[in-house]
Amino acid sequence: MYDISGGEPRRVVVIGQGYVGLPVAIRAVEVGFEVVGFDIDKTRIDCLRKSETFIDDITDRDLAIAMSTGRYLPTDDSAALAGFDVAVVCVPTPLRDGAPDLSYVEDAAVLITPHITPGCCVILESTSYPGTTEEIFIPILEAGSGLRAGAQFFAGYSPERIDPGNQIWRFQNTPKIIAGVNQASLRALQDFYDRLVEQTVPVPGLREAELAKLLENTFRHVNIALVNELAVYCHDLGLDVWSVVEAAATKPFGFMRFTPGPGVGGHCLPIDPSYLSWQARRSLGRTFRFVDIANDVNDGMPDHVVSRVVTHLNQQRKSVNGSRILLAGLAYKRNSRDTRQSPAVAVAKKLADLGADLRVIDPLISADAVPGYIRMVPCEPGQIVDADLVIVLADHDAIDWELFEPHADRILDTRNRLRSRSAARL
Repeated sequence: MYDISGGEPRRVVVIGQGYVGLPVAIRAVEVGFEVVGFDIDKTRIDCLRKSETFIDDITDRDLAIAMSTGRYLPTDDSAALAGFDVAVVCVPTPLRDGAPDLSYVEDAAVLITPHITPGCCVILESTSYPGTTEEIFIPILEAGSGLRAGAQFFAGYSPERIDPGNQIWRFQNTPKIIAGVNQASLRALQDFYDRLVEQTVPVPGLREAELAKLLENTFRHVNIALVNELAVYCHDLGLDVWSVVEAAATKPFGFMRFTPGPGVGGHCLPIDPSYLSWQARRSLGRTFRFVDIANDVNDGMPDHVVSRVVTHLNQQRKSVNGSRILLAGLAYKRNSRDTRQSPAVAVAKKLADLGADLRVIDPLISADAVPGYIRMVPCEPGQIVDADLVIVLADHDAIDWELFEPHADRILDTRNRLRSRSAARL
């Protein structure tokens, strides 16, 4: 087995330089590896070469330091993958018509195979259903290389646990689940990740590791759906759901606090739990009821928010059509620049379809991330005063919230950020 425990830095390639792959690559550089960061997105590679970040967890300074070492090579040239000791695949696994699209995983495997040599280690981090690594990923590696996983090269799975914008639990101090196709492969993964993170968590097999990742995200998805449905229920009863949640959260055992919002977004929650439903239907001929119900509830929250908007404007004898609505935050969650699957965008699209004049304040996202039917504006009193309604959709700390209470006549706060008398809460 290769030795990465000492001596000269070894060569690592990370396929995919997005929200998952880039933190892996930069951390590998920090601990002394020679790293190739590969991505098919030429624009992304150009940004990395100029030390310009596009994710929450890596700064421009982090990139500049990595580039200055001479041990980080961002590239879209597959020839640069040659000679690796460890390859880590961090590519998307989106849903297409309710089924996992593994084409990116398959393409990455094909890309790696010409460069697999005896003793190297190949790791999949992309989220997918149990069986993906051993039934799809590894067979492509073996067929293309002519080598056998576990005997001539090492292979395994280690699910990503990236929480964009989380300043407490970062890549380095979040425990890392690892699994190998056999014990020798597990040791190889552990040798590698023990250099990158403070704690590795070996599990018995690849499928257990894959399912553990889905359980983590499904747990959050289902509990968010529970409290979102509770929010709708409380509104119908004239109760304050936030007071209910805060009261329940004082219990020191048997309860975990989740809060309602306009829906779920990002690269995990709207997608990953559905892998369970898809596999249950395909392999077991049954549904995964909790996931299906959670999907229905969380997918319906943007409609609930729009319904609340209609009510607020009606109380002013106004229609949505032609009303100026100011959105505070467009990202999918607080302190993130990520708009993927954002419920804020879903709310905005529904309001635009009803004819609303939409403006948005979001200091974290770039102008090119804002849909054409929304105008990005600065956070200043004039923009707030001119709005018929302000909707708080992402409660970034970078927004000057003190401006809203004295200047906004009507606010719908879906994040419980404002305590103004003019603010109605979800």
